[in-house]
Amino acid sequence: MKVLIITYYWPPAGGSGVQRWLKFVKYLLDFDIEPVVYCPDSPNYEVVDDSLIDEIPEGVTILKHSIFEPNSFLKKKKVATARVSSNPSLIQKMMQYIRGNYFIPDARKYWIKPSVKFLSEYLKNNKVDAIISTGPPHSLHLIGMQLKQKTGIKWIADFRDPMANLFYNDALLLTEKSKQKIARLEREILQNADKVITVSNHIHQEFQKVRSDIEVITNGFDDELANDQNTQLDKKFSVSHIGLLPTQSNSTILWKVLQELINENAGFANDFQLNLVGNVSDKVVESITEYGLQDSVQFTDYVPHSKAIELQKKSQVLLLLIPNVDGAKGIVTGKIFEYLTSKRPTLAIAPTDGDVASIIKSTNTGVAINFDDAIQLKSTILDFYKKYQEDTLKVYGIGIQQYHRKNLTEKLAQIIKEL
Repeated sequence: MKVLIITYYWPPAGGSGVQRWLKFVKYLLDFDIEPVVYCPDSPNYEVVDDSLIDEIPEGVTILKHSIFEPNSFLKKKKVATARVSSNPSLIQKMMQYIRGNYFIPDARKYWIKPSVKFLSEYLKNNKVDAIISTGPPHSLHLIGMQLKQKTGIKWIADFRDPMANLFYNDALLLTEKSKQKIARLEREILQNADKVITVSNHIHQEFQKVRSDIEVITNGFDDELANDQNTQLDKKFSVSHIGLLPTQSNSTILWKVLQELINENAGFANDFQLNLVGNVSDKVVESITEYGLQDSVQFTDYVPHSKAIELQKKSQVLLLLIPNVDGAKGIVTGKIFEYLTSKRPTLAIAPTDGDVASIIKSTNTGVAINFDDAIQLKSTILDFYKKYQEDTLKVYGIGIQQYHRKNLTEKLAQIIKEL
């Protein structure tokens, strides 16, 4: 069998968006499915990780076509993205309004028409058994839908995030008309796809209002995350957040609790270090300064994936901050699955009845605490700190192998073959 995979994020793209389909492509051949990847030529990626190019399986067909991205103009004008912006200026608000209301479903919409034309010609001479689109950006689903209508080839839509309830939509200043248009497009995609897959149970429940046969395939971890027994842990009581930290994840309750612990406990103040690795919102930096934590924080810009893995293995505690927005229960960042393999405890600030909390609890890999539960948060950090002092701070995960990328790809392969 052969499948055409339509994705915006592909090496050298960095960040979490590229990992899901890079790993699916890696393992699909093990299940007798040949992937053909279609991605943009010279796209405007927010972060670049050239090391990921080495992970592309040898011999995989990669199709590329040029893309026009209005976001390139926004970058030149230094307009902050909706995910990390803080106290935007008037010009930034105007740009976000334009981005949200004039580029629906997203700013890659201008890639739809040329992609449909390019791929329609390719499919005339090259047989594939299924088409898969993955979003965000959700405009790629419109490529998949139009190709299905033109060719009759079965089409699978993969939602890594929802469209209508995307967590940073509010920052785009959407009008009611725009919200309704996005919701209509999402419903149209859900209704027309031959199969829909998504990454979390709560998104699954949300989509079931439109159709019942939604499949969940979570993100996961791969072999490079196997724990290195020789890893030397940080000497400090390090708490590390690795990855994008947007305004929506700014946890003032965490900064307040840490301020209290530093003021109340001289030993904690001396031992503690907060590591923030990756792109961090200005709002987060402002809050950290407001609570007087700047001397306890080490900021590190985006690092290659291999370096990120190394840093998480060294950390005493791994921090996961889910965006405090509507739909937070269904937000499952890809980072959580890499955290699972580290043998380090995860401290998640997230809905305790959400998907992240369920994963952490079922795998025995840490603690999830509600956004507003300062008492439990303080108690948990103190408990971790005590174990750090006693050299007993570690976790023994259970049932983690279900999240290995090869096992997840086996589930995807079964869905493809059943089409």
